[in-house]
Amino acid sequence: MDFKTSIRIAFSGLKSKKTRTFLTMLGIIIGVASVIIIISVGAGAQSLILNQVRGFGTDLIAIFPGASEEKGPPPSVFGTVNTSLKNEDIDALLDERNAPHVLAVTYYVQGTGTMAWRNNQLDGTFVATTASYVDVHERRVAIGRFFNEDEEKNMARVAVLGHNVKKELFEELDPLGQTIKIKKQQFKVIGIMPELGVQGFQNQDNLVLIPITTGQKLLLGIDHVSLARVKIDSNENVDRAIEDIGAILRDRHNLRAGEFDDFSIRAQTQSMEIFSSITNSLTYFLAAIAAISLLVGGIGIMNIMLINITERTREIGLCKAIGAKNKNILNQFLFETIALTLSGGILGVFVGVFFSWLVSFVARYMGFDWDFIISILAIGLSCSIAILVGLVFGIYPAYKASKLNPIEALQYE
Repeated sequence: MDFKTSIRIAFSGLKSKKTRTFLTMLGIIIGVASVIIIISVGAGAQSLILNQVRGFGTDLIAIFPGASEEKGPPPSVFGTVNTSLKNEDIDALLDERNAPHVLAVTYYVQGTGTMAWRNNQLDGTFVATTASYVDVHERRVAIGRFFNEDEEKNMARVAVLGHNVKKELFEELDPLGQTIKIKKQQFKVIGIMPELGVQGFQNQDNLVLIPITTGQKLLLGIDHVSLARVKIDSNENVDRAIEDIGAILRDRHNLRAGEFDDFSIRAQTQSMEIFSSITNSLTYFLAAIAAISLLVGGIGIMNIMLINITERTREIGLCKAIGAKNKNILNQFLFETIALTLSGGILGVFVGVFFSWLVSFVARYMGFDWDFIISILAIGLSCSIAILVGLVFGIYPAYKASKLNPIEALQYE
């Protein structure tokens, strides 16, 4: 038998028992689809994280209170409260003599509480920050204005509302000049931020911005900073700026040589590298687990091919009686196995791509900056593994079929 004839017979044999063929391919379909979905979702999640980090700008440096390993997360990530950073520490970074590459700094504390206007109430998050917040993050208010340095220093009770907070409390009314209550303290609304969506893993539209001193003294009763961000004049100067910032903070905290820092400094680019490394490792680990289902599918194929041999014993005997050689029978059953796994692999690719697109569509519909990414490498690798599994698990049934005695096969009932 030539190659074309073998392929034609292989597909006609599979089509003769459509239900059994589909159920046999199901393991391969699920395995290939699972690998593609996991890698695609992992890449999409990675893009979400990196887009969130980029949303703050790559020319920013973050400063956290508390020590951490060089490439490890700061203590605040785990909810640890540390009071080592003060307002004056961050303000000192604006000294051009010691930190020439620093353009602007801002710092924050945040809390939660009930916000109310007349009979409308909302449980939300307030962020106490500096007047330089809009310069560091390159943002401008949509309506009204942001608070200034005098209001920041004098503990002014003014507030700038996020887009969603304005809608929840005031609906279509103009909130400028109105007085809202935050944790029962009165604040005058002076501005509305534009619609920003989710940035930095937080929905910016659900926040209320108030002066840093007002939040620290009036609402929270603290004198420390939870996070600071520093804007650098150029990406090329980030490393030098980190050294300058570290030297200034060590000097202010009276840390001697050999003593560990009581703060953590992270460039946005470093955060991107860390997140990429973590998501890649997790994605490939889960993809490897998903690939195990391909082995399960291979075992199912081997069982079905053994059943096929039993059912087609007389056919095999007849083929041998009219001149078919052992290698012809071997190739015939191997072709059927490859056709089975290849068909399952192709269907698995379509299923995987569809569900990957569906996940990205839902994520974007929910407001996340999620990219639809399909890896050609993942498709090629999963299909190759599927064919390899078919070959490995198809060799034994094919070999067994090729070794059947033609006389005994023709007499088989």
